[in-house]
Amino acid sequence: MAIAFGYGVLAPDRLGLVAAAEPPRVVAALTTPVEVPPPAPHPIAATTPAVETATHETTAPEPRDARATKPVELVRLAPEPLPEPPRPTPNVRSVPTPPPAPAKPERPRGSWSGPITGKVLDQDGQPLTGASVVAGGIETRVADDATFTVTPPADATVIVKRPGYAKVTLEPGPLKMPLEISMRPQTIKAAYLTYFGFGDRGIRGRVLDMLERTELNAVVIDVKGDRGWIIYPTRVEQALAIGAQGPATLREFDAMMADLKARGIYTIARIVTMKDNILATARPDLAITDTRTGKPWIDREHLAWVDPFHEEVWNYNIAIAKEAVDRGFDEVQFDYVRFPTDGKLQAAKYSRPVNKETRLPTIAAFLARARKELGARGAYVAADLFGYTAFNENDTDIGQRIEELAPNLDYICPMVYPSGYHVGIPGYRNPVQNSYAVVHESVRLIRKRAAHTPARVRPWLQDFKDYAFDRRIFGVTEIRDQIRGADEGGGSGWMLWNPRNDYTRAALREKSPLVAR
Repeated sequence: MAIAFGYGVLAPDRLGLVAAAEPPRVVAALTTPVEVPPPAPHPIAATTPAVETATHETTAPEPRDARATKPVELVRLAPEPLPEPPRPTPNVRSVPTPPPAPAKPERPRGSWSGPITGKVLDQDGQPLTGASVVAGGIETRVADDATFTVTPPADATVIVKRPGYAKVTLEPGPLKMPLEISMRPQTIKAAYLTYFGFGDRGIRGRVLDMLERTELNAVVIDVKGDRGWIIYPTRVEQALAIGAQGPATLREFDAMMADLKARGIYTIARIVTMKDNILATARPDLAITDTRTGKPWIDREHLAWVDPFHEEVWNYNIAIAKEAVDRGFDEVQFDYVRFPTDGKLQAAKYSRPVNKETRLPTIAAFLARARKELGARGAYVAADLFGYTAFNENDTDIGQRIEELAPNLDYICPMVYPSGYHVGIPGYRNPVQNSYAVVHESVRLIRKRAAHTPARVRPWLQDFKDYAFDRRIFGVTEIRDQIRGADEGGGSGWMLWNPRNDYTRAALREKSPLVAR
């Protein structure tokens, strides 16, 4: 009953808008490209007045953050307040899951005898700048000519990575130097699984079947969702101390991750950052304070936020992110990595003044620290941004501006849901009638503004009913238009968002029978 209640009421995160098994290893050899399977087949600042719009509905829940996706002047929506649901009793539960494939016998490990030198090349044999080499907990960027020299510990695994490409793993052993490491492009096409959805056998099975048979090759999983609950048995001391072990904690999580890895699925850990009801309630000294009550300030969903200025908040989220990487996630994606946008903002009190001079440096500094610490573990780092950041020259009043955030990210993940562009974009007043143009222009402009960095753009796409314009169902045509807009705008893949994990399979290309097997 607790699970049914939790999924039915709490699973639609972001309403009101939206040691584990190791990854497959590839050894690079002298002058020999890495053999891997082929991959699956006008900046304008608009100014608008504030808009009051009721957006919450029970039949077609709005996705995360749409109420605040607006140009320049903040568009604040006022969804009807929801009653605070009773919190289910925490319960570590068992979920039946197929056992992972039998482990293959490991070859005897060798050792490094000194420095490793080499050059990183793309699929055409050209120098690949922007790559980095991780060895012994230290990340080293390649030089301008894509060469590198690192000295790893004798028994360390070395990882070569670059956004938009599959990682290459080097095991200790006698390799003739210098190495030529060839990397292949990697286009990520993901579906989102909520905190409750991943633990639901039926939902998880349906999405895994899509991953097996369609062009999808990745999943985004709530590691820490909107309420601050952590999906697996955590070892982060502060999380245990504040009660962040949630009501649907999965005891078999490591086995479930091993199953995903055995299927070759790319895994992304979604971590909701500044919106954290558990941390804010347990540690009001870290919360945004409501000047009217002296208690933690809450948003329209009756959820409390932590103060982005507190570095202890940064440390907490980075500790959870490190644990997610240690459990096998390929990438960490920070969501709600911003200042709040809805609720009684005039009553919100922070530990420092909140203005355009303080917001953006704070969010950029958090991401810089996260990128440094997680990159040194071999993981990619991403952040979810409002779609309107593509067009706005300011920080959208939330601490998000492409030029300052891109250097601290591997993947920029704008939420380009057409329903979220409440005043349209230049040239297109009704975005739900122009899904292709909205996505294409958003991705194109963000790529242009992030061109000074290696960061890639991988947008969130809308796979849910429109809530802001004509209430249309986003079906095959609209989803395919968005995918085409992301591809032709220069995106490095895309991710589908549906708060109920109910995806439009017919909009996706089927894998060939050979690839599916």
